[in-house]
Amino acid sequence: MFRNLRRIALLVFSWSLLFAAAPGWAQSSGTLEGAVKDPSGAAVAGATVEITYAVSGYRRETTTGSAGEFRFTNVPFNPYHLAVTAAGFASYTQDVEVRSSVPTTVAVSLKIGSAETSITVEAQGADLVETDPTFHTDVDRALFDKLPLESQSSSVSSLVTLATPGVVADSNGLFHGLGDHAENSFSVDGQPITDQQSKVFSNQIPAESIQSMEVVSGAPPAEFGDKTSLIIKVTTRSGLGQSKPTGSVKASYGSFGSVNGGFDVAFGGAKWGNFIAASALSTSRFLDPPELQAIHDKGNQENLFDRVDYQLSGADTVHVNLGYTRSWFQTPNTFDNLNAGLTDLQNNPVGQTDQRSLIKTFNIAPTWTRLVSATTLLTVGAFVRQDQYGYFPSGNVFADQPATVAQQRKLTNAGLHADVSYVKGMHNIKAGATFEHTFLTEIFNFGITSPLTNPVCLNADGSADTNPTPTDPAQCTGALQPNPNFVAALGCIDLSRPAPAAADNCPGGQSALFPFRGHTDIKQLGLYVQDTITKGNWAFNLGIRGDVYRGIVHDTQAEPRLGVAYNVKKTKTVLRASYARVMETPFNENLILASQGASNPVITDVIGGQSLPAPIRSGQRNQFNAGFQQAFGKFLVVDADYLWKYTHNGYDFSAFGNTPIYFPIAWHNSKVDGVSVRVSVPNYHGLTAFTILGHVRARYFPPQVGGLGATVAGGEVFRIDHDQAFQQTTHVQYQPWKSLPWVAMNWRYDSGLVASNPNLVDFPTALGFLDADQQAAIGLYCGNQVATLTNPLTAAGCAGQTNFGAKLLNFPAPGTGNVDRNPTRVTPRNLFDASVGDDDLFHGDRYKWSLRFTVINLTNKTTLFNFLSTFSGTHFVAPRAYTAELGFHF
Repeated sequence: MFRNLRRIALLVFSWSLLFAAAPGWAQSSGTLEGAVKDPSGAAVAGATVEITYAVSGYRRETTTGSAGEFRFTNVPFNPYHLAVTAAGFASYTQDVEVRSSVPTTVAVSLKIGSAETSITVEAQGADLVETDPTFHTDVDRALFDKLPLESQSSSVSSLVTLATPGVVADSNGLFHGLGDHAENSFSVDGQPITDQQSKVFSNQIPAESIQSMEVVSGAPPAEFGDKTSLIIKVTTRSGLGQSKPTGSVKASYGSFGSVNGGFDVAFGGAKWGNFIAASALSTSRFLDPPELQAIHDKGNQENLFDRVDYQLSGADTVHVNLGYTRSWFQTPNTFDNLNAGLTDLQNNPVGQTDQRSLIKTFNIAPTWTRLVSATTLLTVGAFVRQDQYGYFPSGNVFADQPATVAQQRKLTNAGLHADVSYVKGMHNIKAGATFEHTFLTEIFNFGITSPLTNPVCLNADGSADTNPTPTDPAQCTGALQPNPNFVAALGCIDLSRPAPAAADNCPGGQSALFPFRGHTDIKQLGLYVQDTITKGNWAFNLGIRGDVYRGIVHDTQAEPRLGVAYNVKKTKTVLRASYARVMETPFNENLILASQGASNPVITDVIGGQSLPAPIRSGQRNQFNAGFQQAFGKFLVVDADYLWKYTHNGYDFSAFGNTPIYFPIAWHNSKVDGVSVRVSVPNYHGLTAFTILGHVRARYFPPQVGGLGATVAGGEVFRIDHDQAFQQTTHVQYQPWKSLPWVAMNWRYDSGLVASNPNLVDFPTALGFLDADQQAAIGLYCGNQVATLTNPLTAAGCAGQTNFGAKLLNFPAPGTGNVDRNPTRVTPRNLFDASVGDDDLFHGDRYKWSLRFTVINLTNKTTLFNFLSTFSGTHFVAPRAYTAELGFHF
């Protein structure tokens, strides 16, 4: 281990000594500063300086000081159009790029001219394209603030899904980037967050705290490691330099009794700033339920975010992010979970299933930066983030059918990063290191509550005997016969038979919950060096990364990264290509138990006697990207990318029954390829629009490694349940004048995820597998018969029918079903969302009132995210929902 560590460290740090060094998981924003002078060299005070990036909608404005100085901090890395106006001088414009945390300095010299106090800043073709080897999407608050979002409790997930090409929408705030299952990471002001951010795992950073996002979906540069299918670089809002406090207070009410309220405020001075955002949500449809009707689906969430900036001196700055989020929610029920007529062992009615979850998350991330010279910036940072997840069973465990589950899980991620940035001439050199230490604790309890799950005896007709008295097949006498599939090892956790056979050797001689308690810690070290070289129309990104992983398994890997881009300025075209070798690490959530596999006999028996290999090892990926960016005139840019990636040990999750508890698994390998396209229309007389398109093929190859749940039967190649042939989002917003209301609309098309359960391979197989509730949920039909809760379809009733299928699932034609080439899929869907609002109802100056009205799923489309997926279960898309929001701004 130490030999490998020394080799990687020597390689990386020798590069850093050669080139001069900079950050790992570097900050995603920089500083743009300068001075405005007249032709004689005298300072021009009171000049207006504006920077814009038309593609993302970014716009900032400031006024020069007494020495003509101006400064923009917290500026995302992008090309900008800078414009300066001052009374008595001609307008000045210049294109400038911010590509490093080292401050970018601009000298502005104004010419005497007409007393022009304002100009209209329009994008030029050159402003719309970037000579960048890595495919990415930029979105600023000015654009996404009016975007109708589908989920209030996971708004960041909705934002990424709607604004980024190649991203597949899934339930409960989950999104799949470019054919992978949640292989995404966040970089929040330079802090790496690679753990799951879906609302059934953790709590996301609130959308109110975000100023801008850059979503990297191409081959990642060397500064990024671990989970890199999507890298969401977040720049949070700051109060630095905000001498007059600004903020807002908002409240909303909508469908499902949803109540949302919150405030944000930014205030500070020339050398300090504070931004605070707080919000709270309560709703009766917190998770996406397994039925169209939300049953037992209440939840609430509270967020608090605070960013503090303080400039200690002209060279030293301290920045701290603080966050706390709490969410509580019920596990949605199916009609089967209502348990009508069901009693426990004492013949007491058990009532409906009442399973709940509680998640608490806190985050502390201080960072210190020192400007060593005009070309060099030192950054030292630390972070600690913790998720506490609790899953609680029903008060009467027999209301949980066919099993009851309880869990307490804690994930604490702490780390350090120290880095230096060096920019000079054509070189933008970065080298650095990040160390993370993750502490995992898992307490998991599980027990069988239905006598039908593991019956000791069978009746004469072959049905299960539900009498709790027989505990040994030898006791099956008379009309009863022994169950040949009885698993004696499960007797100790079968609560429906409280007195198991003595041969089972149960502790205390009684059935009890399966007890599991595990703890481990994981250490990760990432080292890298890279140089972004800009020479004429060319840009090269050359780097190497080394990752060391020490957890349940030990892995080490060196990862070269290469990228090249060429700007054909005459045609406003950028061509690019890139390659990355990446080491991916296993998901941390429920990793300890999932890694036991065949070493734990209970796991083997729970998943039907399959002996799964374990533990889950790190994945190795080769990724290739090629694409182009093309500007057409001033108001249209097309960005397209093709990717191909091969991963040894491709990751996914397996769902544990009808619960939001998921266990990580790995497949032997995966092959993914696809195309992503984004078409952007920057602001044109108040009209802004974009369209994103994506097509991905995600093929996975058995065998499965690890996990605790159902697996895909057989050993053949299959399409994973987040494989989708095509998806697109079109967003349009229009506001002709700032004094008038605005309108925004989304159109989302999804061709349908794979229904990965092997029992859904075709209609006849599904007919014999689905119960009445499941048949009714998808609208199963044959001939003139449509399944209902009280009248399910039968094989005999559908015999000879040629007209059969389901309203919400597309089954392959008889004899053509194939889990790889022609799988069953969710039916395609078109969803429309709309918002209309007024940001200044009463045309105030210092204080303003706003009002907006949003409709999600405008046409009230009934459709599914997924159905009986072995990896995520069944979830319906929300029906039409209305929200009205009132805001006060100052």
